[in-house]
Amino acid sequence: MNIAVCVKQTFDTEAKIALKDGKVSADGVNLIINPYDEVAVEEGLQIKEKLGGEVTVVSAGSEKAQDAIRQALAMGADKGVLIDAPTDADEYARAVILAEALKKLNAELILCGHVAADDGSSQVPTRVAEILGLPHVNVVRKIELNGNTATCTRETDGGSEVIQVTLPAIITCQVGLNEPRYPSMKGIMQAKKKPVDKVAATAIANKANVVTYFIPPPKAAGKRVEGDAKDTAAALANWLKNEAKVI
Repeated sequence: MNIAVCVKQTFDTEAKIALKDGKVSADGVNLIINPYDEVAVEEGLQIKEKLGGEVTVVSAGSEKAQDAIRQALAMGADKGVLIDAPTDADEYARAVILAEALKKLNAELILCGHVAADDGSSQVPTRVAEILGLPHVNVVRKIELNGNTATCTRETDGGSEVIQVTLPAIITCQVGLNEPRYPSMKGIMQAKKKPVDKVAATAIANKANVVTYFIPPPKAAGKRVEGDAKDTAAALANWLKNEAKVI
């Protein structure tokens, strides 16, 4: 089976966000594969191990994004495609750029993380599916393949839903679908020899532009009221009315 996996390079989830010259600063920040995309890579590898075929990892971004591709190759992916795209591309532009690259791969299954840990928009895979005219199932926690049919169990508010789609299709993965493997030393060495094609992205104008970035103010400390029930109730009522201004 020919499988494509889209990955995005993001800040480490433990990184401290700082602003410099009005933009988010990457100084001293460790960059990683988006954790949800890492789950998608692992799922692609498990499917390949069961059914055969190959896994191609696709990423759009700067030259640094090649590190994310190499990590996926070290996990066991077969080859990569790095699309030289602006890092400030919005969801629309990124979707168009990725769709153009994916169209050339003729993948039977396209896997993505259901959301990126940095912007949390959860738009790009759905937009790519719409552009390519493919069925799409999101927030998936179980995938079963039978011929050209994928049966997906997806997460919903308060429950789950089972959806069947005909391949080719785009499926976005939720944490819990699997446990991503750590690259072995052998895998890391082999990854250096695996092919990574570098392609230029078509110039696509953003439809949304960031006006400004700001760090949210720190949360105020909580207020603790102590004493017997009568006094604390009166103090709490006074605080709600005169300080918190609850109407």
